[in-house]
Amino acid sequence: RERVRAMFYHAYEHYLESAFPYDELRPLTCDGQDTWGSFSLTLIDALDTLLILGNVSEFQRVVNVLQEGVDFDIDVNASVFETNIRVVGGLLSAHLLSKKAGVEVEAGWPCSGPLLRMAEEAARKLLPAFQTPTGMPYGTVNLLHGVNPGETPVTCTAGIGTFIVEFATLSHLTGDPVFEDVARKALKALWKNRSDIGLVGNHIDVITAKWVAQDAGIGAGVDSYFEYLVKGAILLQDEELMSMFLEYNKAIKNYTKFDDWYLWVQMYKGTVSMPVFQSLEAYWPGLQSLIGDVDNAMRTFLNYYTVWKQFGGLPEFYNIPQGYTVDKREGYPLRPELIESAMYLYRATRDPTLLELGRDAVESIEKISKVDCGFASIKDLRDHRLDNRMESFFLAETVKYLYLLFDPDNFIHNDGSFFDVVVTPYGECVLNAGGYVFNTEAHPIDPAALHCCRKRKEEQWEVEDLLREFYSLKKTKKFTLKRASDHGEVESAKGPEDTCPEKAGEKRNSKKSSHSLLSCPSQSFNSKLAVLGQVFLDNT
Repeated sequence: RERVRAMFYHAYEHYLESAFPYDELRPLTCDGQDTWGSFSLTLIDALDTLLILGNVSEFQRVVNVLQEGVDFDIDVNASVFETNIRVVGGLLSAHLLSKKAGVEVEAGWPCSGPLLRMAEEAARKLLPAFQTPTGMPYGTVNLLHGVNPGETPVTCTAGIGTFIVEFATLSHLTGDPVFEDVARKALKALWKNRSDIGLVGNHIDVITAKWVAQDAGIGAGVDSYFEYLVKGAILLQDEELMSMFLEYNKAIKNYTKFDDWYLWVQMYKGTVSMPVFQSLEAYWPGLQSLIGDVDNAMRTFLNYYTVWKQFGGLPEFYNIPQGYTVDKREGYPLRPELIESAMYLYRATRDPTLLELGRDAVESIEKISKVDCGFASIKDLRDHRLDNRMESFFLAETVKYLYLLFDPDNFIHNDGSFFDVVVTPYGECVLNAGGYVFNTEAHPIDPAALHCCRKRKEEQWEVEDLLREFYSLKKTKKFTLKRASDHGEVESAKGPEDTCPEKAGEKRNSKKSSHSLLSCPSQSFNSKLAVLGQVFLDNT
């Protein structure tokens, strides 16, 4: 654990010294470059890792730096997928962890806050990409101008189906359903366009819904779609998403699984198209563990671990029949997926083999990849040549999962035995009780937070109006009910007993409202007031 901590700071401090405010560190030349936009991406991606390592002072400093320095109103073409998982996901996670990190949060948190507003602003910049006939998004959007006129309509499956975790969280926290709605529509469009044998391909035309690349598997281009069906189901307690994944899981086992390896097949026929293992597929055992399929997960994990031991890392592509790397795919950019699976499986089994993988990963990365200015991607695992790049996911994911593997008492692993109670405009809610759902960039989302801000803004205003009138009633013994509707109509009555006559009810129901009206109380207001389940007594 302490070696992993030292790895983090060696990389992080050199990013700050040599690369900030650029997106990424170039460790061989000790400088920086913008890659996925111009967001100081490594800083956003590393933020929640700082807290997991216990560094609250640096977390607080970075929160201030990001508020002052990050601007999404820029003329930059950005990946919709990468901006969502790294920027929106990183900001949401940091927002929800702010109080735990000792940040002085504003009134109404977690339903409001500067990092939440930044996450919402970034996500709104992505919404134009979803304006297609199918609801499946373009892969790239200009943050200032929207989708470029000549933008290709071909997007990978993962680039369509990897939004529900971040976008549903945003909708639940802000009260704006548009984010969850577009994410669900995209998920369902992929489901609708699966093949007759239950598989999805790799790339699809988002205008015509025609599959352009018809290779089906669990790896690059598809991976996080399956991951988000499971994690979305857990986060939202959504049976439909889980049943979709379980149907896919059957087809994947039937057509792509051979001897605990997963191959690539033609999506309509099920015939093998590529007998390769991709390093990105190594998330799969961790995902299997989340649905309780631990035995199969361990068998597949051990296959993948043999590849790691062969090379000291996972090559991007590995030819299974030949037992060797694939030409031009020999690199290892310090990806986290095998370590991620080890962390999940260790939580499930406590099998010491998983700690051995963690130790091997630490030693490989330190021996092969460590340079004076950080850690460099490995260009070729056969001769250990390096590449001048340190991707932001190294600090967001690889180091984080390694640390969590070796830190069984971390707050992330909380089993519900301790928690915080916070008061929001909607009542009390429980946070930090555990059960965190990691997005595909390893940003933990507290599922309990989604229940803190459940009422729409209109209902919040209605509650506030009622409370305001209630307290003025106590002073004046008169009552005026203001409806929080768009047309601003005001209804008044001389006393509480006059607020519920049948005629007034008929008048109220004759006009359609954009929100649900609170039902009239059975007891007079000067005795008791119940608002959305909360009871306020006259003497409090």
